Amino acid sequence: MSISPSLREVLARRIAGEIILSSKPGSTMRKWRELFAVSQITLSETMGLLSSGVISDYESGRRKSPGAKFIRRFVLSLLHIDEAKGSRFIREFAKLTSSPSMAVVDLREFPIPVRVEYLCRAIGGEVVAVKDKYVKEVNGYTVIDSTKAVEAYSGLDYAQLFGATTERALVFTNIEAGSLPMMIVRVSSLKPRIVVFHKTPPDAEAIRIAEYEQIPLIYSTSPTLEQLVKSLRKLYRIALRIKLGKKRVRPPPKISA
Repeated sequence: MSISPSLREVLARRIAGEIILSSKPGSTMRKWRELFAVSQITLSETMGLLSSGVISDYESGRRKSPGAKFIRRFVLSLLHIDEAKGSRFIREFAKLTSSPSMAVVDLREFPIPVRVEYLCRAIGGEVVAVKDKYVKEVNGYTVIDSTKAVEAYSGLDYAQLFGATTERALVFTNIEAGSLPMMIVRVSSLKPRIVVFHKTPPDAEAIRIAEYEQIPLIYSTSPTLEQLVKSLRKLYRIALRIKLGKKRVRPPPKISA
């Protein structure tokens, strides 16, 4: 079973995101290191650190939370070590996520809650249903190929669309029927904070389901899937800079066709 770059990226994002969002990042780092069965010494050598004491200090809480660059080196080093051993852990991860990953285009947890108005501005979105329900923020997003989701998922698999939290935006692309995404949401026991239709306007049935479920429905006119994902990732980077105490940046500009 070959390891695709996209699967490696999904796993890397999951590990890094969990560390950043954790109230005890050092403990989370230790958890992942032990899951990969890597010693502090081996990991330190792969990362190019002068001493394994650096890893030990982070894991024990003696050092403050690591920065984004350190976390990136940490995660990539774990993956590199596993690949050198034949990708044992990555293969196990692939078995658990191979089917859902077919439908998930992008999935991220925001480092801090992001205002829905900023998300709409980034993706050229307009609320078209449940306008009277005020949803201030979302904590993450999942971009989903709706056609592949129908083909790849059984009922229980839908839970994997939600990542670490249901307080997120489910962004549906490649919509063949204007009500299909809302039908997926309707049959799921978990409900997102908002639903986004990309490029295909919601039909009357989709709006009816959204009103019934009381989930705001947004229509995005972002020109392409690539532009949509790029805009969402930019929003993620802005949130990450604020989380890490960088200079506060302006919200993303309104998208242009």
